[in-house]
Amino acid sequence: MTSALLYLHGFNSSPQSLKAKQMSEYCRRYRPDIEVLVPQLPSHPEPTINVLTELVESYTPTHQLGLVGSSLGGFLATWLSERYRLPAVLVNPAVRPYELLQDYVGEQVNPYTQEHYHLDAADIRALRDLYVPTLSDPDRFWLLQQEGDEVLDYRQAVETFSASKQTVEPNGDHSFMGFERYCADIVHFLGI
Repeated sequence: MTSALLYLHGFNSSPQSLKAKQMSEYCRRYRPDIEVLVPQLPSHPEPTINVLTELVESYTPTHQLGLVGSSLGGFLATWLSERYRLPAVLVNPAVRPYELLQDYVGEQVNPYTQEHYHLDAADIRALRDLYVPTLSDPDRFWLLQQEGDEVLDYRQAVETFSASKQTVEPNGDHSFMGFERYCADIVHFLGI
């Protein structure tokens, strides 16, 4: 079976994010047999879930698929992992983004794509609907977390994934400094 890695970027990010590029470059150099998928996710949750569901369902019959998600992408990867029983590596993941993004309701501009859009209460509700209160199989997850995350409270992820594999580093930041150190181990954990 062919291997594929689906990388999910965070809120107001893009496939041009540094971690997405580092993961893609690692696979290009050392594991060219892995197809790396880094879609530009829509700015609203409902179309994002439609895109991801279609993508996963088109790949899972023919590919061994693993997930990597950063920030809001980590939240989405958790939901996808639960729904499709896929292994997932979560990098400084948002655990309850519907709480955090309350402060972002209104006009937004994605700094990567320059897209202007409006985040509203329906988007917050759609995110709340994706929340996974209990992991059915904590062994499917690996949490990569830096305590210096200036955007999210790292303790939420450490608690949520307490029964999962965890690498928690002091300091760092929301971008997860030094992410490239983990690319080989991520591929190994995902079993792809």
